[in-house]
Amino acid sequence: MFSANTRPREIGVLIFDDFQLLDAAGPISVFEMPVRGMSPPPYHLTVYSMAGGAVRSSSGVGMCSEKLPDNLTLDTLVVSGGEGTRDAMHDKDFLNVIRDLSSRTRRTTSVCSGAVLLAAAGLLDGRRATTHWRRCPDMARHFPEVNVEADRIFVQDGKFWTSAGITAGIDLALALVEDDLGTEVARQAARELVVHHRRHGGQSQFSVMQDVKLLSGRFDPLIDWIRANLASDLKVEQIAEKAGMSPRNFARVFRSETGTTPARFVEKLRLESARQHVETTGLSLIQIAQKTGFGDAERMRMAFIRAYGQPPMVLRRQGRN
Repeated sequence: MFSANTRPREIGVLIFDDFQLLDAAGPISVFEMPVRGMSPPPYHLTVYSMAGGAVRSSSGVGMCSEKLPDNLTLDTLVVSGGEGTRDAMHDKDFLNVIRDLSSRTRRTTSVCSGAVLLAAAGLLDGRRATTHWRRCPDMARHFPEVNVEADRIFVQDGKFWTSAGITAGIDLALALVEDDLGTEVARQAARELVVHHRRHGGQSQFSVMQDVKLLSGRFDPLIDWIRANLASDLKVEQIAEKAGMSPRNFARVFRSETGTTPARFVEKLRLESARQHVETTGLSLIQIAQKTGFGDAERMRMAFIRAYGQPPMVLRRQGRN
């Protein structure tokens, strides 16, 4: 618990050329709220870079930074993400700095694609982590030792905290404040920022279809037919017959076109439809489950938890708040 005799926690935000501005500014703004409202201030915030001075973000807007001192000790390290991670992940000196800083830091955190830098530094091997949904497949491919959880707003594994895309850094920082100072302080910070104290669900709450590639319009009529027949059995054999293809060939071609299997694609469409019914209608969960092809409410509930991290009734209540 923070007291009048407690020294401020040192929060260091690490940026680099072409970092994403909000990846740094979001968490900084969250940590600022308790600094404004508590005496003595619970945090001391510093932005660092390798060389110091103004660092250009991917938007072209610069942010002032201090040069990293030798043997810096932090309470919490926040590694920004952004387009610049594509170069930074191959910079051995920069990765060594991250690894060294982390060894003297109580918590090592990242925002968005900053998780790629932690992974490249070897800090996430054998750990769970997340990053921006668009970078998750690449991260999983480049760093197979990391258990990438694509549909999470943020993930904590020991001292390592990683967050999803851009604004998720605000969610992460609020969770860190709550971890340090308690729920009410974090809630008040969220009120001041006019954001949710706890954003429920995962990245897929914005669209469970976001990882579907749909490379061409080849299956557009078929997808329209599936949407109109969600209550049907929709096994791969039935869908393949509708497409005029053998089940084996259809499954292969469909995956190459969409990046997912027919069965998973159908579940995504069912989830998309079911969530819309949950949040916008008064139908019972049993009615929605039958209407969207889940069959029973329990099967639908488990699918919601896997996809959104919350059961349907929680999402219904949130949608009405």
